[in-house]
Amino acid sequence: MALHRLKQDPEFEIMGLLTTLNSDFKRISMHGIAENILERQVKQLGFPLTKMWVSDHPDNNSYEEAFLSTCSHLVEIGVEFLVFGDIFLEDIREYRENLASKAGLSTFFPLWKNSASDLEKEFSDGGFEAITCCVQSDKLGKDWIGIQLNSDFFSRLPQGIDPFGENGEFHTFCYNGPIFKNSVIYETGEVVFKPLQINHTNGAVDAGYFYQDIT
Repeated sequence: MALHRLKQDPEFEIMGLLTTLNSDFKRISMHGIAENILERQVKQLGFPLTKMWVSDHPDNNSYEEAFLSTCSHLVEIGVEFLVFGDIFLEDIREYRENLASKAGLSTFFPLWKNSASDLEKEFSDGGFEAITCCVQSDKLGKDWIGIQLNSDFFSRLPQGIDPFGENGEFHTFCYNGPIFKNSVIYETGEVVFKPLQINHTNGAVDAGYFYQDIT
């Protein structure tokens, strides 16, 4: 949706897309989308892609080193802004702004402070189609994986869950909408659980993420 807004803004020329991938599993960090599916998306979006590689559990220093190294290349080819889809988390925005500034880049947030109801309407009326590809086990659970984002999805979300997963409750795979030349063809497969928090006293898993395999 941020890309869609950007395409309609005459003040910007879109030079490409930037995605962070896990070098151990060749998947998008957090979302779990495989590299080949990302490339299928990018083909339908029609913009060049820059891949930023990080390890499975990068610490802040290694992440920031990878970020600054990647951005140095972007600056060399004339990029001036990094654009993010964040909506309301002030600390995340400040972190992105500070890190981009170190790299010599400005930032832009097309969806910033938009209401959930306005974004839901824009999503539905604009013809966007997406499914949940990753959900937090202690927030939503396995039954919410692979679910289409539509009016039924938004109305059934439990109280306290942000409609667009801003607090990390879920992540999505968008496969169709006004930004795509054609719908991205895909199939869903196995659901995988990845522990996040382990109780070291009894070994119990307190939380984690369910990932939808997409092929």
